[in-house]
Amino acid sequence: MMEIIMPIIGAVVFLILAPFLGGLLAGVDRILTARMQSRVGPPILQPFYDIGKLWHKEKAFSNPVEIIFTTAFLVLTAFSGAILFAGNNILLVVFCLALADTFLILAAYAANAPYSHVGAVRELISTMAAEPVLMLLAAGFFMVTGSFMVKDILTTSVPAIIYLPGIFLALFAVLTLKLRKSPFDISTSHHAHQELVKGVTASLSGKSLAKVEIAHWYETILFLAMMFLFFSGQPVIAAVVIIIAYLLEIVIDNVFPRITWKMTVKTIWTITIILGVINICIIAIFGGMFL
Repeated sequence: MMEIIMPIIGAVVFLILAPFLGGLLAGVDRILTARMQSRVGPPILQPFYDIGKLWHKEKAFSNPVEIIFTTAFLVLTAFSGAILFAGNNILLVVFCLALADTFLILAAYAANAPYSHVGAVRELISTMAAEPVLMLLAAGFFMVTGSFMVKDILTTSVPAIIYLPGIFLALFAVLTLKLRKSPFDISTSHHAHQELVKGVTASLSGKSLAKVEIAHWYETILFLAMMFLFFSGQPVIAAVVIIIAYLLEIVIDNVFPRITWKMTVKTIWTITIILGVINICIIAIFGGMFL
């Protein structure tokens, strides 16, 4: 009975708490960024105020079909996290995230606007750059634990970080991309000063934009949870590493300028090959000696 109830509880907890935690992280992010730039910054709850304002704005669509696409993006992103927190198949999580990104790209393409179309193309490039790392992540966990199931990964006797340090560092690079932070914020940015020309979300407003922002909060918690999987049996160490990783993302965002899409793909794929692929090859060749 507990085997049925616990996955449901995990999924429900994620669906309810993830947007609140994601919104609070966004508020902390904006405050720390403001301090680094010698500004006071907004209150920590400002992201929630912004969502509330967007939700009550008058409906204005460049194309009504964006309602379907943005809703699908939110639902599939939340569903991806629910799968992860239910202890289910991590490969299914990766595929579901890719499908969610597809709907965001379609929402941008639905608008007859040049900035939106450019943002859609760059979001597609971002997805193309990130997917190999996520596939290697799933493959690496399977090679170490013999299972794609998150519940099995969390109960392994030796933390996966021991065998997959290269995959973990590659995931950190992808986290920068997924958080829309410099230098990899090529499709859109979380910075307020770029709100008018905001790439993939340039044509979105009101509830459509609010749904995209909430989906990004879900996505943030989801990727931080993926980092947690590397430290099975070590929750304190995992929490410390995740906090340090997020703070490093904020520092990187404020130190490095945005690079071109070509350099973004080249950088992410170089990291994937050097750290991810080599890590997988080492496990495949010498895995019998360590596992």
